[in-house]
Amino acid sequence: MKTVLIADDSSFMRNWIKQLLDDENYFVIAEAENGVQAVEKYKVFLPDILILDITMPLLNGIEALKQLVRFDSKAKIVMCSSLGQQPFIIEATKIGAKDFIVKPHFKNLNHILDKIS
Repeated sequence: MKTVLIADDSSFMRNWIKQLLDDENYFVIAEAENGVQAVEKYKVFLPDILILDITMPLLNGIEALKQLVRFDSKAKIVMCSSLGQQPFIIEATKIGAKDFIVKPHFKNLNHILDKIS
């Protein structure tokens, strides 16, 4: 079973993603509500996959991604964004994100996670 860290400032989104993953072969090992927590918890739990929101307080997803890729160049990170954030998605993939998903269209989430893991 693959471990997942979910980083999103919305508790609703974190719970929704967690419910989607609990039905599959993924175990949500930790959650973060901002970019600082995402980086800290990644280093502690070393999840197989990180689902990282782009827009978060304290440290946005792009800056968190940069720190995480420096820490673990093989990190499997899926960026999560709202419609209209295409420039950030392109930047994130250049930095090292493995894939992205647009909120709230999570139908393909399990497929994306299976593909990168």
